[in-house]
Amino acid sequence: MADLRVAASTFPFLYSHDGLGALKHLHAQGYRAFEMMIFPPHCWPSELTPAKRREYKSWLADSGSAITSFCYPLLDNNPNSVCAKMRRYTLDRYKEAIDLAADWGCPYVCAIPGPVNSLIDPPVPWMRAWFIEGMRELVDFAKGSGVEIILENVPFTFLPKAADMLAVAEEIGPEVGINFDVCNSAYIKEDVPAAIRLLGKRIKNVHISDSGYAVFKHERLGTGIVEPAPAAAALKEIGYSGMTVLEIITDALTPGADPDGDIKASHDILAASGWAAR
Repeated sequence: MADLRVAASTFPFLYSHDGLGALKHLHAQGYRAFEMMIFPPHCWPSELTPAKRREYKSWLADSGSAITSFCYPLLDNNPNSVCAKMRRYTLDRYKEAIDLAADWGCPYVCAIPGPVNSLIDPPVPWMRAWFIEGMRELVDFAKGSGVEIILENVPFTFLPKAADMLAVAEEIGPEVGINFDVCNSAYIKEDVPAAIRLLGKRIKNVHISDSGYAVFKHERLGTGIVEPAPAAAALKEIGYSGMTVLEIITDALTPGADPDGDIKASHDILAASGWAAR
């Protein structure tokens, strides 16, 4: 079976580069497939002029590259907030991302359930209903655009487990896929290969990085709990043919940080575990 394909995330360059600058930087490291972070001032749809949007498209075409997924991280948004205005704000930003993804030929926009980290969280049935309602709205909005909504498993949300993701995706509808994050699954001590097999064909995109149990991180592979080889075997077993995104979160502006080195070291480990080399 062919090696799994690898894309690089622009996450390490949120503050050091604009989105296009990050793409060019990663291209110089040998990448042609990318996950773009939707985050201001890095790449924020409402702030991109028509000329800037065309500049991205031209560069992608000229360089033989592609943005294969968009990720809108949980920082200033919450699709299952108790505040209806926050839910509306979040969905409207996702719609802007869907429009931009359609313009740039990006097939997936990753949606993340809202966080649960307060002393008294809202009842899970409330959050579930709000989230499902919002995702159905996004699915309807994306129809005919060539863009699909994919849901990500994240430890500090109300849907951290693969089984949670699958149940909600099935309730939303068959159009919704899963962005399976290997590190997030390992961090909550799931059986990662079993989670992959459970999700099966629902998996449309994969994230990988590493963390310890003491502090939740997304660091270079080989530094923590993530075992890439069993994950690769399970992905091949389900016939996965999508991208695996190196989501290494090392802030390029931090003194002593080396995101390029972290990405390279991580990709070397992937290449020894069933993924394609650079």
